[in-house]
Amino acid sequence: MPRHSETRRLPYTAQQMYDLVADVGSYPQFLPWCAAARIRSREDRGDHEVMAADLVISFKVFREKFGSRVVLWPEVMKIDTEYLDGPFRYMKSDWHFADAEDGCDVSFHVDFEFKNAVLQGIIGVVFNEAMHRIVRAFEDRARALYG
Repeated sequence: MPRHSETRRLPYTAQQMYDLVADVGSYPQFLPWCAAARIRSREDRGDHEVMAADLVISFKVFREKFGSRVVLWPEVMKIDTEYLDGPFRYMKSDWHFADAEDGCDVSFHVDFEFKNAVLQGIIGVVFNEAMHRIVRAFEDRARALYG
């Protein structure tokens, strides 16, 4: 069961980083292995928004679509993601954003397991590097958008 947690201090505001991560539809433009994204639905619930989204992940010979529920908490600068359907046995992730003196702290946590043991084995070998590449992709995107 791969898990990854990371906190980085970035030279952007918490709001800028929150907006970047909340823009799920733009993920194929910059995220490694993300071939497509589709927002199924969005529902404003006052203090938070619930989005159902599909991502297509393409890695070597594997191409899988999975659905997730993304809960956006703008007041507390938090984004929670929970697996709905696709190749995972389970998947949860969360992002937290907090302004700091020289930018903001971005915390990311993911925990998942694939249904397919072969795919799980392949990911297990490259998991840490893959997670670092994904976090770097968000950093690179922030640099491109916010300078």
